Amino acid sequence: MKFDIVVIGGGLVGASLIAALKESGLKVALIESRAPAPIPEDAGWDSRIYAISPGSAAFLQSLGLWQQLAKERLTPIYEMKVFGDDGAARLDFSAYDSGLPELAFIAENRQLQNVVWNALTQLDENLTIFCPAQCVSLTWQESWVDLQLSDGNILQAALVIGADGVNSWVRKQAGIEVTQHAYHQIGLVANFSTQLPHYNTAYQWFRRDGVLAFLPLPNEHVSMVWSANESQANKLRALSDEALCQEVAVAANHTLGKLQLVTQPIGFPLNFVHVRTLVKPRLVLIGDAAHGIHPLAGQGVNLGLRDARELAGILINRGLQTDCGDYRLLRRYERARKEDILAMELVTDGLQKLFGSADPILIRLRNLGFEMTNRMPLLKNRLMQHALS
Repeated sequence: MKFDIVVIGGGLVGASLIAALKESGLKVALIESRAPAPIPEDAGWDSRIYAISPGSAAFLQSLGLWQQLAKERLTPIYEMKVFGDDGAARLDFSAYDSGLPELAFIAENRQLQNVVWNALTQLDENLTIFCPAQCVSLTWQESWVDLQLSDGNILQAALVIGADGVNSWVRKQAGIEVTQHAYHQIGLVANFSTQLPHYNTAYQWFRRDGVLAFLPLPNEHVSMVWSANESQANKLRALSDEALCQEVAVAANHTLGKLQLVTQPIGFPLNFVHVRTLVKPRLVLIGDAAHGIHPLAGQGVNLGLRDARELAGILINRGLQTDCGDYRLLRRYERARKEDILAMELVTDGLQKLFGSADPILIRLRNLGFEMTNRMPLLKNRLMQHALS
């Protein structure tokens, strides 16, 4: 079976890319190990949520996907308050002050996954979905790539796109080098109901044992993301529900009053992954396969959606005579994305290291930086513009 493009990985980024290519005329195949589980009608709130930037929301809207999300399960963020670890330093961001409708939207992972997946199943004959399926081998030829699936099927593609996550199998098969290190932190996520209203405000506390964030959900609920040192995370997970609520409320300076646990905490290890190259002849990496950053900025999924948006534009506008796997074409994608990716890697990794240090001089400098930035509206707006795209 011959295709122009084979996408390996049908998560949000890979599936969004395919949706963006629906009118390109390219023959596309998707290889995915499992489809998203249907959402029960009485489903509670998903523990895993995303802060979707206005730029990402506009991209999904252009694909006809954003409109299909249940509006009552989307929460706009109007303000963001970020606190240093000395009890006084802070940064405040406001959509109103910046002349914007909102800073971001909070959306549930499974809602997004289901909307995008359902859209793919309704596409025309230019898309073939292999699911459940796994790719077991990739063999690069001069003019195509051979892909063997676990069921014995052999596919040929002019271009393979790896969208298979931070531990990308595709990246390993291509022999692409990565620089990585563990943060020795666990990202704990859980949802809480709050005693006090959040007024569509996101909160973040840079602490010496990690970074705690509250992201607003509808009806006086918040999603907690606590990037805690491993020892601290293990202690938190061992607590009773009541003790965990008390611990989180204290860490948040009781900003939203008493908390009540809605979903049990789940954790995932945090790692930094820098990919040496995003492309090789007849290969492109997107999403977490192309970069792995600390979640303190909440920008991982937006970085991936910008990958999909850029790559789709390059493939659609390549010209009818241009091979979609041509290395020179793919290098355009890499050049367009490298600056954005590198900037986000440097900022998130740098902040994590800066606030992880116990050096008293660095403690003073990092909090002084917060205070100075908060007094400089032009600098704050510059910081925001990158996160909003």
